[in-house]
Amino acid sequence: MLSALSALGAREARRRRDGVETMVPVEELRTGDIVLVRPGETIAADGRVIEGTASLDTGAMTGESLHRTVGPGDEVIGGSVSTDGILALEATRVGAHTQLAQMAAIAEQAQIRKAQVQHLVDAVVRVFVPVVLILTVLVALAWLLAGADVSTAVTNGISVLIIACPCALGLATPTALMVGVGRGAPLGVLVKGQDALEASGKVTTVVLDKTGTLTLGAPRVVSIHADGVTAERLMRLVAGVEAASEHAVAEALRTRAATMVADIPTATDHIVSPGHGISATIDGESIAVGDRAFLRELGAHVGEALAQTVADAERAGHSTALVARGTEAIGVITLSDVMKEDAAEAVAAAHELGLRTVLLTGDTPAPAERVADSLGIPEVRAGVLPTEKVAVIERLQDEGHRVAMVGDGINDAPALAAADLGLGIVTGTDVALKSADIILVRDDLYSIADAITLARATHRTIRTNLIWAFAYNIAAIPIAAAGLLNPLIAAAAMSLSSVFVVHNSLRLQNVTSLRPTRR
Repeated sequence: MLSALSALGAREARRRRDGVETMVPVEELRTGDIVLVRPGETIAADGRVIEGTASLDTGAMTGESLHRTVGPGDEVIGGSVSTDGILALEATRVGAHTQLAQMAAIAEQAQIRKAQVQHLVDAVVRVFVPVVLILTVLVALAWLLAGADVSTAVTNGISVLIIACPCALGLATPTALMVGVGRGAPLGVLVKGQDALEASGKVTTVVLDKTGTLTLGAPRVVSIHADGVTAERLMRLVAGVEAASEHAVAEALRTRAATMVADIPTATDHIVSPGHGISATIDGESIAVGDRAFLRELGAHVGEALAQTVADAERAGHSTALVARGTEAIGVITLSDVMKEDAAEAVAAAHELGLRTVLLTGDTPAPAERVADSLGIPEVRAGVLPTEKVAVIERLQDEGHRVAMVGDGINDAPALAAADLGLGIVTGTDVALKSADIILVRDDLYSIADAITLARATHRTIRTNLIWAFAYNIAAIPIAAAGLLNPLIAAAAMSLSSVFVVHNSLRLQNVTSLRPTRR
């Protein structure tokens, strides 16, 4: 995981000194250096923009699905990618002090802490075995001192040794965990280690990432408001202007337009304002797509109705793209990161299991609140950076909660490692999957409830097995010591005890998914 995190950073940086640009290894960067970032390049250090404007893909670091526009004075973090425009920034944190380096360090520390967990049953068995051996000798000696012959004394001692054999005790935990792990596969729950399944049975709080976990992780058109033209005509013009753009919003606009119009017009004379919009000429008319600042710069007027639509959308946590023809705005397209199918029902299933849910995201509060309200998640922590996510997890743990973290992004990796249980979505990044204890193979949230249900059933089975194993030994040892069992009967009883534990564990195969049968 740590190597995957390191691969996200830039290997070289374009440093400017005395007006001369040179490519240098990132290790040579120092605080205060001026770093240039061109379209498509990864920012090599945390810093502050001093020149230029660009749209940044910060999803890897913050989890925001929509790109963020930055300009002079704005803070940027290493690992973000410039999608357009050229930036000059002053490095404020380099090397091990960057957000990306801190993410790797935090994840490593969390994983080391997990490796130190000891298992109670193993400790009990290590003590139980020598105690039984000593008890066997004492029973034989006691019978000899009581006047029994050597054969009787040895036979009773052997009976104690056989009946006290901790086979059932040793099988109680591993057989249940083995069957539980195997049952997880058909349920879409890939358990990376038996200790993960054991830990998940104690979870009380589920912390959910927003982007890519609850939502699809990419903007989608949710509504079209046309003024003076039809929606089809509006989207036809938009598709023509955005035909060659690689911006995430442009991709969403083209995808929606493809469902509404058959032919895409040819656009010429493209003018791009990084982070703000794009304009072009179609059939002799100037068409612009962008934000209000971009349209204002072009001298286009936005009517009161469309301006109100933009304001309402932004309050609801959506983003918008205004469309102008000539000097007049003719439409507003609302975009949002839409929720996954059945997300609300899956969250409700988690609540039915008595789990507390928390939405944790690096995105802004407005879209986070919108998603939480629609899914019925009562608690929201928004605007949280990757390193701060770990602090949130640790605060919940300090309050006495056993925390499961569900995420899919690079920015979720430290939190996944720090949580008592990390659940990674299979469609997520390699870094997130390496940090997770359990991988949810099916791309829906029912797998979360299924994983917890399976884990709780496994825990119940382990407790039943242990109770039986301890009770059996406590009850049978005095009987054997009293000379009421011969070695053959003791061996048969010991074998039946192990059979019971195995049979009880196999009942875990009856655990069913909470996913509705209609699926």
